[in-house]
Amino acid sequence: MKLEKSWNTYLSAELEKDYMISLKNFLTGERQDYLVYPKEEEAFNSFHKTPFNKLKIVLLGQDPYHGEGQAHGLSFSVPEGIKTPPSLVNIFKEIENDLNIKNHGKGDLTKWAEQGVLLLNSTLTVRKNMAGSHQNKGWEQFTDKVISTISSKKESVIFLLWGKFAQNKQKLIDKSKHHILMSSHPS
Repeated sequence: MKLEKSWNTYLSAELEKDYMISLKNFLTGERQDYLVYPKEEEAFNSFHKTPFNKLKIVLLGQDPYHGEGQAHGLSFSVPEGIKTPPSLVNIFKEIENDLNIKNHGKGDLTKWAEQGVLLLNSTLTVRKNMAGSHQNKGWEQFTDKVISTISSKKESVIFLLWGKFAQNKQKLIDKSKHHILMSSHPS
């Protein structure tokens, strides 16, 4: 697991902590016995597509899509050619209603990530067809550290917290430095 270099400045020590070593060992075993999404090289895609110095917005999801070919390391996003999941369809409906911008059925949000939207799931991997299967294995501790690092090292970041799970993360964010927008989950 390798982070993009601007993230490494803040999080490289975190990757060496005991809980992350346990998580890496867990993932090695999972990948030997099961199909795990996203592919190993895409687990940190959100960091590679949105370098720390370009970050403007955080869109927090819970865990990756668990259907075949759906997850590619960006929350709410699916690779080109994959059917758009219901949550993302609802996001696009809201964008169209509010801004009159049509999506044309493309569920790949890579362009958003490249423009500074960190599409971060709280859990970065999942076993095929088993939603939540990698929760409480260490990912949440790591992504909580990501959120608190953004909060302490950046200013004026917009955090989009949709649903109760994401809204519980607001305690990690300095509200005097950042903007928090909360709403129901788009599912």
